[in-house]
Amino acid sequence: MKYKIQLLALITLALFACRKDKSKVDGPSISEIFSDFKVAETFKCSKDSVNFNKGETAFFTARFNKIVKWTITIQGNTSKAIKIINGESKAINASNSSWNGSTSVFPMFAKEFCLAKLKVKDITDSFTTNVRISNTKKLEGVIVADFETGLNAKWTRFAQSGANMDFQIKTDAFAPQGKSYLNMAGTVNWDYLIGLMDFPGNAYSAAPTFPLPTNPESVYFNCLIYGVNNTNTSLVLFQFKEDENADGIINANNEDEYDYQVTVDWVGWKLISIKYSDIVTLVNGSPASAKGNGLHNPDKIGKISMLHLANPNNGFASSKLDLMMFTLNKPLEP
Repeated sequence: MKYKIQLLALITLALFACRKDKSKVDGPSISEIFSDFKVAETFKCSKDSVNFNKGETAFFTARFNKIVKWTITIQGNTSKAIKIINGESKAINASNSSWNGSTSVFPMFAKEFCLAKLKVKDITDSFTTNVRISNTKKLEGVIVADFETGLNAKWTRFAQSGANMDFQIKTDAFAPQGKSYLNMAGTVNWDYLIGLMDFPGNAYSAAPTFPLPTNPESVYFNCLIYGVNNTNTSLVLFQFKEDENADGIINANNEDEYDYQVTVDWVGWKLISIKYSDIVTLVNGSPASAKGNGLHNPDKIGKISMLHLANPNNGFASSKLDLMMFTLNKPLEP
């Protein structure tokens, strides 16, 4: 009898242990899900003016009566640059809406007033607030070329003598950052090469190589490339030529070259980023063995060559180039 009582007590305790605490609710309640959307706290920006160059950030705030999917779209009044922030929550705050001045859709932001618009899914109304950029986001890294001051005297440029050739720096509304970029275009029906530009390491430091650290895992190469609609597909090839003995001479027979080829199959500006250790040696577009020590040594890059290529059988090709730069530890966030 005593055994049966103990067994019954254990079963009773087990049943109570398995019973769900009705006071605890996982996710929104039924009444909340089917309630009408209401704004509990209006949409605002944490700052009227923000200096991104000093590392400042801004965030947005709002609060609703239930969890909703929302999108904040920030657009520069002058540049028309766009930053998009998405979330799903009952409140918008610093944890889910912080903005460091970066861009989602080029061009990049300028010193300007911006309009931030909040849109909640399935809600017709939108909500707006304003914020002024007193100074733009600082680009940290080693800039190879942004073309803002024209051609560096130590760069070398070559363009074929084809038809409708244009291998010049342009200053117009197409620029994704600053005011200038390199325009590359032409018809060359006998060769893949349309034009090229060499950027030697001694243009950036007293040494014959670029001022970069030794660890290839920490170095990223970045570039903005513009794809032009309805033209022959452009190929942009970057060649990183290492001066392994630091004698100021690149020897293709016994020093490493790593190559990164980009097929420009989009329209508009796009950010390209790649870790230096992930770049391979190419021969006629196919992976091959490096001819030097076979090690990625970013601190020994003595020259970067940029080639604009296109299939000679397919006619006119065009693309644009801007903001070639190295960043450390992470890709560029423009």
